[in-house]
Amino acid sequence: MKEVLRFDNVSMRYHSKQGETVAVEDLSFSVHEGEFVAIIGPSGCGKTTLLSLAAGLLTPTAGKVVSSGISFGYMLQKDELFPWRTIEKNIFLPLEIKKTNTPEARARAIALAEKYGLKQFLKNYPSSLSGGMRQRAALIRTLAVDPDMLLLDEPFSALDYQTRLNVCDDVYKIIREEKKTALLITHDISEAISVADKVLTLSRRPARVVAEHELSFPESEPLKRRENKEFSKWFEILWRELNV
Repeated sequence: MKEVLRFDNVSMRYHSKQGETVAVEDLSFSVHEGEFVAIIGPSGCGKTTLLSLAAGLLTPTAGKVVSSGISFGYMLQKDELFPWRTIEKNIFLPLEIKKTNTPEARARAIALAEKYGLKQFLKNYPSSLSGGMRQRAALIRTLAVDPDMLLLDEPFSALDYQTRLNVCDDVYKIIREEKKTALLITHDISEAISVADKVLTLSRRPARVVAEHELSFPESEPLKRRENKEFSKWFEILWRELNV
């Protein structure tokens, strides 16, 4: 597979009046086209910093981040839908920002929304939708500009457990069907195992890669993976790495 993103010995230091904070140090990994990569690590270890570096929002203090001319879509922890805009208008927002709000682009965005179960909600306001449906709308909004790669910053963490399982399954299917590359940041070990082709475990801050694992399950759906006997084995491995 073609490599689309690479971190080469990346370090990131923040400076303030209180001194220097080393968030990431000498960190290397790569993501290939079509891969779903999950990154797990202790709270506060610098996971979200990696997404900002990948998207080019931050410049590393040392090392380099290489992306092969790909475009990124960023999905946040909360849906961040504007309450005064309908779901349709929220989905069109990235098109307006990028000045690509053409009839063709709007038609593609609407087709995505209809394909993934939002047809009857397009004229609704976010307050009338469940948390799961709002997060699905947020994903369609991210996909509206047809990014090559999705950066997912704990996108299910604001949902209750049952909704989280269902939405995780939905989002996974949409990403796979649309043939997108994805980089997921999560503190949830089970979530990482249920969706990823590859899982990276980070150390406590400053973040370094402790281990990298290729996962292979006969099942593709997250909910079915959780029922596989290999699931508990991987959970134990990753749990130990996180608690070294």
